[in-house]
Amino acid sequence: MNKSIVSPVSPEVAVAPALWIRTGGIVLTGSAFVALCAHIALPLFFTPVPLSMAPFAVLLLGLALSPRLAAATLAAYLTEGAMGLPVFSSGSVLGFAHLIGPTGGYLLAYPFAAALVSWVSRMGVRSFSSALAGAAAGNLAILACGASWLAILTHASASSVFTLSVAPFLPGDALKVIAAAALVTGFRRLRRATA
Repeated sequence: MNKSIVSPVSPEVAVAPALWIRTGGIVLTGSAFVALCAHIALPLFFTPVPLSMAPFAVLLLGLALSPRLAAATLAAYLTEGAMGLPVFSSGSVLGFAHLIGPTGGYLLAYPFAAALVSWVSRMGVRSFSSALAGAAAGNLAILACGASWLAILTHASASSVFTLSVAPFLPGDALKVIAAAALVTGFRRLRRATA
C-alpha cells in the first residue's frame, strides 16, 4: 500500500497567518486610536489649525511600536481619511481634500514622525529620557512639516507662518511629549514588575 508522504508544515508557515492577523489588529486599533484623538480638538479663531490630541496619539504609537509598524499604522490612518472615513478632526472637508488643506502638512508627516519617534527612542537604553528624545524629535517633525505646508499654501512670511502653525501649539505639545514618554515608560516598568 502506497502512502503519500506529507511534509510537515514549517513553524514559520503556521505562525504567518496569526502574525498577519495580530499585525492587522494592531494597525487598525492604532489608526482608530488616532482617529478618536483627532476628534478631541479645539478650533482656534486666529489659525486654520486646531488644537488636537492626534499628535499625542502619533507620539504614543511611535513609542509603543516598532518603526515599521508605527509608520504602517499612521499610513493606514491617512488612507482611511483619504477614502472619506471621518477620522480627521471634525470639519466640513472630508477625504483627500483634507490632506491638501491647511492641516495637510501635519497629517502627511504622521507616518514619518511615528517611525522617527520609534527609531530615536530605541537607540541605546530604553529609558524615560530616550522616550522623551524620541517624542520630541517626532513632534518637531510634525510641526516643521505642518509649518512648511502652510507656508506653501498661504505664501505668508516666515514669522506669520510661525505664529499661525507653530507658536500656539508649543506649550500643549511639550505636555504631549512628556505625557507620552511618561505613559510608555511607566507601562514598561509595570510590565517588568509584574513579569
